[in-house]
Amino acid sequence: MTSLNISLPEALKQYVEGQVASGDWGTPSEYVRELIRQDKVRRLSNLEQELVAAAKGRKIELPVAEIRRKGLIAALRDRARPTRIRRRALRARPTTDDQRRL
Repeated sequence: MTSLNISLPEALKQYVEGQVASGDWGTPSEYVRELIRQDKVRRLSNLEQELVAAAKGRKIELPVAEIRRKGLIAALRDRARPTRIRRRALRARPTTDDQRRL
């Protein structure tokens, strides 16, 4: 096993030591490892829930040209924005006459 040194404020150090003293963990390292495992499980669970929700949500069709121009993530973000925001962005774009003047 490899080691990793971390710095903690005194209050957090005392908290970790108190958790170890409670008897549930043998060392501060065991306590921190368990916290990391729990965080990993929580994050994976959240990701799974978000993916399932997205799969059940509305479908988004993207032209390949748009993906190539903007990149997949940017194109998806643009499409996922509420319509009101897209309308405001469209209004802010210069018209053809404005573009000619530039």
